[in-house]
Amino acid sequence: MPIGEDIIIRPGIVVHDDEIEETFIRASGPGGQNVNKVATAVQLRFDAANARDLPEHVRDTLIRIAGQRATKDGVIVIEASRYRLQERNREDARQRLADLVAKASEPPPKPRKKTKPSKGAVERRLKEKSGRAGVKKMRGRVGLD
Repeated sequence: MPIGEDIIIRPGIVVHDDEIEETFIRASGPGGQNVNKVATAVQLRFDAANARDLPEHVRDTLIRIAGQRATKDGVIVIEASRYRLQERNREDARQRLADLVAKASEPPPKPRKKTKPSKGAVERRLKEKSGRAGVKKMRGRVGLD
């Protein structure tokens, strides 16, 4: 994902580059002295609540599926520190944002169509049930007749 360009998810759904704010922070984890000196991790902030080219339903879905990554104000925060290079982390954060917006813009699944078992299936199930009940009844104590 090229840096400095708008992220086009699909027609009508665009994340503009000027709506993304990137901050570079020091990454935790292995890396030796390099980790203490270079800010390679990226903290990407995207204000979804005030985004220009996001339809209302996509905006609401995006904030909902972002979960803890979204603030109360509707700002989505993504931290990327998988790679040792700042540029790769930057691309990773942008790709994760694009994936999140793409997932939010998918249409909802069709509602499930309720089905009923056939009459024959109901009869077979009840016949099997009564057969099992008879078998269990026969396992009881034998009475003195």
